[in-house]
Amino acid sequence: MAKAKNMTQAQVGFVQGFRSGLEDVINKQLIKAGIEPKYESIKLPYRVEKNCNYTPDFPVTKNIILETKGRFLTADRMKMLALKKQYPDIDFRFIFSNSKSRISKKSVTTYGRWCEKNGFKYADREVPAEWIEEILKQQQKERR
Repeated sequence: MAKAKNMTQAQVGFVQGFRSGLEDVINKQLIKAGIEPKYESIKLPYRVEKNCNYTPDFPVTKNIILETKGRFLTADRMKMLALKKQYPDIDFRFIFSNSKSRISKKSVTTYGRWCEKNGFKYADREVPAEWIEEILKQQQKERR
C-alpha cells in the first residue's frame, strides 16, 4: 500500500473498502463520536419494478440510516422514495458532498430541495452534532 501522504482521501477510502472519500470521512466522524458505524452491514429488500436489495452506508440505529452521496442520480432518488414508502419506520438521512448540486443540468431543483420536498433530512459533508446526539441516545436505548 502506498503511503497515506501520497494518497487522496478517495484513494484511502477505496483501500479501506469505502466507495467514496465522503464515506471515509463520515465513518471517522462517527467513530470519533463513539458511534459504531456498521458500514454496509445490512441489506433491505425493496421493490420498484422488480425485487431489489439496498445496502445502506451507515445503519447507525435500528431506525436511522445515514446515506452518503456525491452524485444523486435519478435511480438513487427513485430507490430512496420506494424505500421510504416500504419502510416508513426507518429515518433515511443523507449526507451530501454538496446539497446545492442540481439533480440534473436542466433542473433548478437541488439535492437539498429534493430532500425537503420528499421529507428527508440532509446535511453537507459531515454528520450534524444534533444527529450525533440523537444517534447516541438511540443506541443507548437499543442496548438496554
